[in-house]
Amino acid sequence: MADMESAFWDRVVAEGHKVPTDRSLADLTSELTAMLGDTDPRLRDGIAYEVLATWVSEGVYDDLLQGLGDGMAAGLMVGIGERGTDTVFRRSFSALILAECVSRDTEMRVVPPDTILRWGDRAAGWLVRERDVRGYVHGKGWAHAVAHGADVLATLAQSPALGRLELTVLLDVIADRVLSESDRLLHGEDDRLALATMQILRRDLLGTDVVDPWLARLAAKAQPDFERASDPYAVAGNVQPFLRALHLQLALAPKPPAQRADLLLTLIDHLKLANPHFLG
Repeated sequence: MADMESAFWDRVVAEGHKVPTDRSLADLTSELTAMLGDTDPRLRDGIAYEVLATWVSEGVYDDLLQGLGDGMAAGLMVGIGERGTDTVFRRSFSALILAECVSRDTEMRVVPPDTILRWGDRAAGWLVRERDVRGYVHGKGWAHAVAHGADVLATLAQSPALGRLELTVLLDVIADRVLSESDRLLHGEDDRLALATMQILRRDLLGTDVVDPWLARLAAKAQPDFERASDPYAVAGNVQPFLRALHLQLALAPKPPAQRADLLLTLIDHLKLANPHFLG
């Protein structure tokens, strides 16, 4: 970004994110959207994300929220399937702004429920297909696509547009992501995915008939597979931290789901079986 343009946005941030009046909102939004994919973390995190998130939360986009969310949903597909390239920043930070759009609608109900469901479909499809799971990228800051994907799911789970069926799908998406034989998740993604799970469970729409088989599916892959020719922890290395993070949040987090006690007992049983050398 040219120094003059950067200085313009620095002033916007310094002045409390007030919407400039000398340029159209459409032009400002287009520029900020492009900056979401910038490799400079100051521009991407400190300006584009911060400004867009603030404007969404303050209602600047209330009459245009559907268009903004559609644009962020489209951004999830930019370079999808690539690994180790800079396109991950556009996908990952589009997810964060999409989460802000969903959150704003949950508060104000400014878009049709079908729109939220469409955004949810796009976010779920992206998160399962995402192959660039880098956390912190040296010299370029946070990519953190899986963590940001978890944040979208957590926000979607709180939307009244999603019912029992859609929440079940979100649980399956989380399991698919955790069970994926992609690179190991090493930057707190397990906690963020566990929080998304907690937000789903807090709706108290899913009973043990749904959650127990879901937990069993994950627990079946929680032990390292020493018969693998490559890394025996390729799957278990992500499943175990996730189950432990979920146990921690179920045990200690505020606003527990109604079935907390039963879920904890089931989860503890799975963790014991998955850690026989330590808990046998």
